[in-house]
Amino acid sequence: MLNKRQQNKIKTPGYFIKRLRDCKFGVLRVFQNYGIHDFRRWTVLVDPGGASIFVTCYNNKSFNNDVMFEFYDGGNFFPKNFSISTESIEVIVQLLVDKGIQQISKESNFFKQKEYDGSEK
Repeated sequence: MLNKRQQNKIKTPGYFIKRLRDCKFGVLRVFQNYGIHDFRRWTVLVDPGGASIFVTCYNNKSFNNDVMFEFYDGGNFFPKNFSISTESIEVIVQLLVDKGIQQISKESNFFKQKEYDGSEK
């Protein structure tokens, strides 16, 4: 189990997915059980059914204790082998916006909105 400090890091898939969904991007978890000698940590799909960009998080690929994100969409929005090293989700969000990746609308099958039932927790 991750401690609280590790949970709020861009390299954890739950945090990455939550923050992109908060910014109204459709995101699906694809895979996160890569082998022990594999540099990949996890892969998600951003804008499924649209741009369909696979984002893979790599650990220690080129630098010690650093993460890198590879974006793959077959060369449509991102050049092949495009990767970025950052600790900021805002950099990732701005990159997606700059590339023209669509945010989801309420009519999309991937839109999830929490229902308010009036109870306080």
